[in-house]
Amino acid sequence: MDQEKIGQFISKCRKNKNMTQMQLAEKLGITDKAISKWERGKSMPDPSLFMPLCSLLDITLNELLLGEYIPDDKIKE
Repeated sequence: MDQEKIGQFISKCRKNKNMTQMQLAEKLGITDKAISKWERGKSMPDPSLFMPLCSLLDITLNELLLGEYIPDDKIKE
């Protein structure tokens, strides 16, 4: 897993949802500093936050861990 790539992807997805770091942090019950660390590739979200984060950003867990969108035609059921 490339932390920097994942961080940039989280940032991109958050901005696509027109959310600030603070808004995302409040929805996840964490600090905006934690979001900042993720987005700069300094740390990763706690595994317990993976699914809530994916839900808020409308991405899949695989997309989060890859750090990029997966085209619909590439998703296997």
